[in-house]
Amino acid sequence: MNIPNIKTLGELKASGYQPMSVKDEIRKNLIKKIQQKETTFPGIIGYEDSVIPDTERALLSRHNILFLGLRGQAKTRMARQMTELLDEYIPFVAGSEINDDPIAPLSKYAKDFIAAHGDDTPIHWLHRSERYGEKLATPDVSVADLIGDIDPIKAANLRLSFADEQVIHYGIIPRSNRSIFVINEIPDLQARIQVALFNILEEGDIQIRGFKLRMPLDIMFVFTANPEDYTNRGSIVTPLKDRIQSQILTHYPKDIDTSLSITEQEANINAEQEQKVSISDLIKRLIEQVAFEARTNEYVDKKSGVSARLTIAAFENAVSSAERRALVNNETHTQVWISDLAGIIPSITGKIELVYEGEQEGPYQVAVNLVDKAIRTQFLQYFPNPEVQKKRKPTGKPSQQQKELDGPYKTITSWFDKGNHLDILNDMKDAEKMVALYKVDGLYSIVKKLFPMANEKESALLMEFVLHGLSAYSLISKKIIDGTIQFKDLIGSMMNLGPLTMDEEDEFNEDDFR
Repeated sequence: MNIPNIKTLGELKASGYQPMSVKDEIRKNLIKKIQQKETTFPGIIGYEDSVIPDTERALLSRHNILFLGLRGQAKTRMARQMTELLDEYIPFVAGSEINDDPIAPLSKYAKDFIAAHGDDTPIHWLHRSERYGEKLATPDVSVADLIGDIDPIKAANLRLSFADEQVIHYGIIPRSNRSIFVINEIPDLQARIQVALFNILEEGDIQIRGFKLRMPLDIMFVFTANPEDYTNRGSIVTPLKDRIQSQILTHYPKDIDTSLSITEQEANINAEQEQKVSISDLIKRLIEQVAFEARTNEYVDKKSGVSARLTIAAFENAVSSAERRALVNNETHTQVWISDLAGIIPSITGKIELVYEGEQEGPYQVAVNLVDKAIRTQFLQYFPNPEVQKKRKPTGKPSQQQKELDGPYKTITSWFDKGNHLDILNDMKDAEKMVALYKVDGLYSIVKKLFPMANEKESALLMEFVLHGLSAYSLISKKIIDGTIQFKDLIGSMMNLGPLTMDEEDEFNEDDFR
């Protein structure tokens, strides 16, 4: 079909065009994609064996769909990508508000227009990108918004009676005829508004202010909902849910690698940042682990979920944190250090809903604890378990045997036990940080032993990781004070209550303890 040259109804008929419903159209193009081994939903990661096959089955069955899942699970993105399964162009009667098919018109306007012009009726073409309608369900949405109402101004301008069908102002649903229409967060829609959708979904007729219109709209409906909404804000009324043929459950990434692929795809890192800041696989995995920890944390509301947007925002903030430090220090290039993860806290606090105990703890402290737990979990993927050293006791055996039993971290913890401490400033230059890390006995040797191929900066990052890991396992202490991370021995840190003030010295009386 030579679309640019078809401009009238007569030319359209001569081309052999036959009307096809939007669901049949999607089915036809989906079959073609599956047969040609094409990706049906490009950019959707982690759903290859779950949500995507379920969606394909629903589309092949010509079903309306409800995507049910927590926030940040690509529900709306799945719906928006369905437009790629539509034909590139479809014809419609010029001037039609509801995209009337020239061969099978619905509206009075289109029928009268074709009756008046016959085969000379002008035809326009609608691109698939324009065949998508979306409405966020909010409490103020009305039937008039969705379906339509009488327009008194239109009636006055055209000098028509309110009994004339032409005075109707169609809502967003009729205007999405022959298209995909999405209602996001459907439980938030008032029950009486949901009832108005019954006939559209099943019988295809609509009522507007007493007008009984037999208008079999051709629409592919997609709804999205969050399970939390069923109890907190509303619910999908049972008859409406019964009319939605397929309910598809979405989910979060099931493993770190999948989650990381999503973050790398979605994170907005520009070329300038990529040149200035390098980010290691270790840092990336720590950021992803934060989300996994949050989804199982006792202080985080599991019903609310932890969106994939958390790790995307955290990834961007981690890079920006390193970039800012490089700008402050006039460095041309830097890497993201473990200490830069302090910069991702704002990305966490705004994206987790806390239970009562979490609110008592405070969002900042919960976020810090999540980062520490992520470090603790990922540490075992790179280094031996520090818990083993904590359980070992001196045996009195010869020094070499005792050294082997002491574990790989004994030299490091002994350095701190001697009263040494290490201060890492958030805005510290890379060179200064590396010098400071090399001062800790045994730190470089364990990294070199386990990662012999690591370069200087990679080794330094792993050395810093060891300190944070040992702190997470309570072998050394870590305190964050005014932009400085201080590592010390655990016992000394616990016992260091600071010097007594003069008032406290006056109050101290030995006789009280005799």
